[in-house]
Amino acid sequence: MNVTEETIHNRSTDAVFERGRKYRDEGRIQRLDRFGELVTAAVSGSSLYDVTVEFGDRSIGTKCTCPYDGSGDCKHVVAVLLDIAAGPPQDESERVEAVLGDVSAEDLRGFVRDALAEHAELRERFLARFGDDHKSIDEYRNEIAQLFEQHADPVVFEAIDFSRFFEIAEQYRERNRYLAAATVYRAVFEEVDEKYNWIDGAHDHYARTIQTALDGYADCVLATDPSPEEFDTYAGVLEARATTEPRINDEQFWRAIDNLEERYNE
Repeated sequence: MNVTEETIHNRSTDAVFERGRKYRDEGRIQRLDRFGELVTAAVSGSSLYDVTVEFGDRSIGTKCTCPYDGSGDCKHVVAVLLDIAAGPPQDESERVEAVLGDVSAEDLRGFVRDALAEHAELRERFLARFGDDHKSIDEYRNEIAQLFEQHADPVVFEAIDFSRFFEIAEQYRERNRYLAAATVYRAVFEEVDEKYNWIDGAHDHYARTIQTALDGYADCVLATDPSPEEFDTYAGVLEARATTEPRINDEQFWRAIDNLEERYNE
């Protein structure tokens, strides 16, 4: 877990780097945990933001739930990286591995069952990883609609975090369950587009969210090697959104259709 101030500075703009340094000095990192090469943290700003840092052999992957859309890492990520550079946090993975070796299968099953009962998001990720079924498009859309309702005051000014839906889709993709993943991506771009007139801030965040969902949907559709009839059905989903009133994001959907058709015909 080797990272230097110079590396961190090179990953961000000068202004963001200084704000990140200030955030760390002010003690805004509320929580920081390490499990192997994965670090998760919570950093307070205008809200409490979740930061994830994953160290690879030659790369550092970062993610933050804040609405930053500028170049490089955001100030919350910079603050966390600076804290890691000052002294890597204690790695909990070895302790967990040591305990796992002494736990019986029955006790482990009981613990997992209790954890899944208490944490709905963990349960959903578990089912996406190991289950054979998945939620319907309407179920996912209802969950996303509830997020908008929770953040509306009376409109939505801040960036809503949709990362758990993308994580679920990724779990399906890792198992080659492309249609299940496509269902999640479709729910995201349809419901965010549907609620766009609720949004009065962080517009770039929501445009990127739609684009990420569109890109994921296209990848999954093409991964199924669809017949021409099946392809028309999948492309029709995008056309339906492109022609839905009010046509706020219609150009984005038409571009997605053109891109999908071009890739299918290659």
